[in-house]
Amino acid sequence: MKVAVAQMNCRPGNLEANFASIREQTRWAAEQDCDVIVFPEMADTGYEMQAIREKSSGLEEASFRAMAEIARQQHIHLIVGLGEREGERIYNSLAVFDPGGELIAKYRKVHLADYPPLNEGAVITPGDARVGVEIAGMTWGLMICYDLRFPEMSRSLALDGAEVLVYSAAWPFPRLRHWEILLRARAIENQAYVVAANHTGKEGEVIFCGASRIIDPYGVIKTAAAENRSELLIAEIQPELLQEVRERMPVFRHRREAVYRAPGED
Repeated sequence: MKVAVAQMNCRPGNLEANFASIREQTRWAAEQDCDVIVFPEMADTGYEMQAIREKSSGLEEASFRAMAEIARQQHIHLIVGLGEREGERIYNSLAVFDPGGELIAKYRKVHLADYPPLNEGAVITPGDARVGVEIAGMTWGLMICYDLRFPEMSRSLALDGAEVLVYSAAWPFPRLRHWEILLRARAIENQAYVVAANHTGKEGEVIFCGASRIIDPYGVIKTAAAENRSELLIAEIQPELLQEVRERMPVFRHRREAVYRAPGED
């Protein structure tokens, strides 16, 4: 399976400009015969709270319609971060569209980065469920940015059967090394592929660190982007490599669940 990761410099609040960038990068990926393309968090609105408040859309509205059409036109699986509006609530969502343009999965960010200068909780409602989706015979676990700091999230998805862990992010520059280290750790400890798409550039007060990447289950970085420019990364994901890693060191069989439980927990 050939996978693309699109690192973007978004324009906050300018849906049409961001749609154009998504459309172009998806076209490039399709021309390289990619099966899947992954975009960063809030790729439609940009990662700026006021833009998210004003420009988030419902499932039948601007962003979701546009992404469905792009996936259908390029006949590719499209995984993209979108601002989702449902009534009075706004969710930081990761949407998955199949090559026919159907929305086949949607994950709402569980862990909000609710501290300055991000303050997501002032605008965004947290989700409350893990989400995995089957793409080309493999199970993909969906996560967004700050979720990376909670290893329980990645591990629970892996225990649910996830073989590819997706992190769609707007990760800031001061914590670039955390991003690099945590992504690699998640691949190694879960013996899974990691596919991570990040913003680059500056939006509002936040400067993003780029460094999008695809990592294999051994923790080997197959491809990585620069810190300061938009890029399209492409790499192969091989199910047989994942099986080889898990058979050689069967850590999931060696887990001792009873030891990990808190005292008194059933």
